[in-house]
Amino acid sequence: MSASTTASETARIALIHATALAMAPVQQAFARHWPEAQCMNVLDDSLSADHARACGVLSPAMTQRFDDLAHYSKRTGCTGILFTCSAFGPAIEAAGASVGIPTLKPNEAMFEQALTLTQACSEGSASMGLIATFEASLPSMAAELQALAAARGRSIVLHTVFVPEAMQDLAEGRADMHHRKIAAAAEKAFKTCSVVMLAQFSMAAALAQVQTCVAATVLSSPDCAVLALKKAVSTNSLQR
Repeated sequence: MSASTTASETARIALIHATALAMAPVQQAFARHWPEAQCMNVLDDSLSADHARACGVLSPAMTQRFDDLAHYSKRTGCTGILFTCSAFGPAIEAAGASVGIPTLKPNEAMFEQALTLTQACSEGSASMGLIATFEASLPSMAAELQALAAARGRSIVLHTVFVPEAMQDLAEGRADMHHRKIAAAAEKAFKTCSVVMLAQFSMAAALAQVQTCVAATVLSSPDCAVLALKKAVSTNSLQR
């Protein structure tokens, strides 16, 4: 067994959540793709509420909270961090730069895959759809995806949709209603898209139903993120 494989299999990973709804989807993705990893869940369910009260503005105090969570995780022995909260991209980037271990935003791996899937669009701009059940996540995620596309010399047309009340449905045990609302909104809004992305980890279980309603390839974050973090942790262990 190689040193990189050993490091990957014995890795302790922090999963940092702003909602408990994100926990099951990412744990299921780890079970599929990286069952050997030792996962530690850290939940601060005040983050989303505080962010909403601040009208989506990431204050220095909020950014510091992410830095504190990252450093706490590292002190417990974690060698990688995956944030599952999609509305806090710049704060997560700052925390990752500060903590010095592989740290992933929830959607960056999904965005990379979406850009790869649309690479064949040589004429004009690739049309993509991004659908969310937490409205505050859309501006930062759209900006992040556009910046990533620009850095790769790509031009994209991004259509964004917010599905009101779906997150509340999921929180109150109405998963079928949650899935139906997302699928209906996607079917209506994304007729011209070649890729559709589910913005929140908590939306992952709706993927199959959404896929039946749209011709586009539908992506969700957890599987992409787990595979990307596994590779990053292995690479980081080799560079030490």
